[in-house]
Amino acid sequence: MKELEQYFKALGDNNRLRIINLLLHGELCVCDIQYVLESSQPNVSRHLAYLKNSGMVLDRRDGYRIYYRLTDPGEATKRLLFDFLRQAFGDEEQLQRDTERLKDAIAAGSCTVSEWKPYSALGRPRTGRASSRETAKA
Repeated sequence: MKELEQYFKALGDNNRLRIINLLLHGELCVCDIQYVLESSQPNVSRHLAYLKNSGMVLDRRDGYRIYYRLTDPGEATKRLLFDFLRQAFGDEEQLQRDTERLKDAIAAGSCTVSEWKPYSALGRPRTGRASSRETAKA
């Protein structure tokens, strides 16, 4: 129950929801997130640290850049949460604008040498039925 509480606390901020929306598309440099959110690096880093401490996001350093990605959604609860967020985010204009801005930034080579891979952080789409392994964990 504590883990679920941490997830929802982390999602209780507009900027963190916007960041999760971006990370659904794969690993991103802080610079990419900062560009899309039009926010300062310290502010973006603070929100990313909060998401990391909640267990929703992982980071890795490559030289002077830090890249962030969603944690592995293999756990049934986390997969359901990320799938729900992806669907819920589809109706939000601000999040759609953020996604378009990210696509444009990647196409222009904004900060990273990334490719646009929609929802790549979620792996392959799942059907509505849970696998026997997920059912056993639930």
